[in-house]
Amino acid sequence: MEKNYDFRQRHWQVHKPDRRLADRKKLDSEIMIENGWSIGGDWAAVSKNAVDDFMDYLWVSMKVAVTRTAQKQARTVWFTEDTTLDKGFRLEVTDDGVVVALAKDEDAFRAVVYLEDIMNLEGAPVLEKGTAVRRPMFKWRSVHSGCGIDEFPVEELRAVVHAGYDAIVIFVKAFDQVSTRYCTINETIKAAKNFGIQTFLYNYMPTFIHPDDPDADAMFDSVYGELFNRYPDASGIHMCGESLEFPSKDPHTTGKLYSQSVTDGIPDTRPSPGWYPCEDYPAFLDKIQKAIRKVKPDAEVVFSTYNWSYQPEDKRREFLEKLPKGYRLIIAYDIRAERTNEGMNTPVMDYTMSQAVPGGYFETECRNCHELGIPIEGNVNTAGQAWDFGVVPYVPAPDKLITRLLNVRRAHDEYGLDGCYATHHYGYWNCVASDLGKWSSWEDFVPDYDRLLEKIAVRDYGRKDAPHVLAAWKLWGLAMDHYVASNEDQYGPWRVGASYPFIFQPNITLTMLGKEISFPTDPHAHFGYQIIKTLYQPYENINQAPGFLRYPADLRRLAVMLDYWNQGMAEIEKIGDYDEAQRIRALGTFIRCSVKTVMNIKRWWLANMKLQTSENTTQALEMLDEIEAIGNEERENVKDAYRAVNTDSRIGWEPSMEYVTDEWHLDWKLRQMDSAYREIASYRQMVLDARKAGK
Repeated sequence: MEKNYDFRQRHWQVHKPDRRLADRKKLDSEIMIENGWSIGGDWAAVSKNAVDDFMDYLWVSMKVAVTRTAQKQARTVWFTEDTTLDKGFRLEVTDDGVVVALAKDEDAFRAVVYLEDIMNLEGAPVLEKGTAVRRPMFKWRSVHSGCGIDEFPVEELRAVVHAGYDAIVIFVKAFDQVSTRYCTINETIKAAKNFGIQTFLYNYMPTFIHPDDPDADAMFDSVYGELFNRYPDASGIHMCGESLEFPSKDPHTTGKLYSQSVTDGIPDTRPSPGWYPCEDYPAFLDKIQKAIRKVKPDAEVVFSTYNWSYQPEDKRREFLEKLPKGYRLIIAYDIRAERTNEGMNTPVMDYTMSQAVPGGYFETECRNCHELGIPIEGNVNTAGQAWDFGVVPYVPAPDKLITRLLNVRRAHDEYGLDGCYATHHYGYWNCVASDLGKWSSWEDFVPDYDRLLEKIAVRDYGRKDAPHVLAAWKLWGLAMDHYVASNEDQYGPWRVGASYPFIFQPNITLTMLGKEISFPTDPHAHFGYQIIKTLYQPYENINQAPGFLRYPADLRRLAVMLDYWNQGMAEIEKIGDYDEAQRIRALGTFIRCSVKTVMNIKRWWLANMKLQTSENTTQALEMLDEIEAIGNEERENVKDAYRAVNTDSRIGWEPSMEYVTDEWHLDWKLRQMDSAYREIASYRQMVLDARKAGK
């Protein structure tokens, strides 16, 4: 049983105790670090921190005590610098000892985590004899915080680097103000550098001004120039359309903020400038870049075209041709990927791990950028989480992730993709996804994935249970082939799972208010309830089949997904009852509950629609019976979710929403359904009264 936020202590425990396997002996091709060995070398601040970390790891995880030495000698792990290396490190292992040659000080943690990972997978402090050079494929692999939105205490930075990431991203709403509070951003940047971690700022500071305005230069200098004046050690800035609206003169847009795109109360159905590649957007971006480079010429200035991924390729290409030189583009891997279900168009609407191969937007945008000489970064979700199940630490379907990682590698080779934004604000977890990401990000090295997955499973679940976990992972990967990635689902029941409300849609009211309710979230949450849509309904899109046609097909698809998921759960039920076993069982249970909730809410919506278009009272009463039966199934499903969220406090939480599916919220869901049932009873009486009146 865990209380809310208890997961942070596990998240920050980067060195798990007693990793050593008693029966794992040194092979002839290996050396083994044992008591009496030493660690030494000449190092700067980052190297010293990394060496301290390695010594702690050897003792906590392998029960090996080593000492420091100022002299290179036998039975020593010696850290040094090699200026012939442009990046990464060289590992030389002989019978006499180990030499770790770093390209630069910042590579120290990268090397130490590599050594620790090898030993964890082997279950012993062993290293293969010989020489290996490991050079990172990407300039950075960035993440947001895994413990809380924009929270980066030292414990979190240590967790970041052990999970294999070397850059962090901070939302900036104002100077020294991040998403939810004031903080000293420079202190975070300085602390991150001590772990060899870069810092990127993610822009939330508005500059609603047209680039032709006479005050534009002064405004951009006061915001973007001042950002890098105040935070000179930040590596760069990330921007996207929805946080960079401006009064565009392009007639294809409203020219207004999306929240104000109305005239005399009439909605303007054109996109706001943040969601369209406006003809004057390049001039707007040019002003921003010039303001930044006046202060920091080498800043990475990164822009995302995510918000107009729905546009045809020729329109997007036209924008790219006008993009000012010096920008880097960040491109989403899975958004708008083409899909069909029973012959109907059902494209991916938002981030999903179920999309193993990249979508057409990613491929065409990468290709066009490559042809135009625009450097690119991938928004790739290789941390193993997306909006599939919005409040889980990761999606336990490594086969899907491996395919994604191989395609990211291909994009590096074909298009020059050289940076990875590995996760959005939903954070990361040090898990099988992090392991796969680390081992997949070296130049000139591709792991044997079957062998790697087996070693990970043995490390975390033991030799006896590993086959069952491997079988479950494979079955869950097959389940994800049948995932439904629609807006109403990913902004609704997929986002929160079994706590999603079931609203009775006929509007029984004296006050004539709408039926949408505000999902209860903490007042300090970054997004909170704002990104949870509670009145379930189809969010229609011109490129997508209408909801009344999609939902019956979705239900058939999800039934297959549920079957595969249950087969995976059957494998997990065969493993033991230790902590890691309980947590993967809880994760699988929670996701299964989420699948059932999505199926039930689709059935609920269809029944509510049929109820409101009933041709007579008999049909209406039948539909009310069906609605109540669906609700009763969902009540049982909610009860099944309690064990999962109480076992693992990371389940049910997401950094930008905080807790939305803990025990309190599951209680709230049942109370909300009680309210809905009272409405159903009232409506039933209305129908019965009408029948008595002969209607």
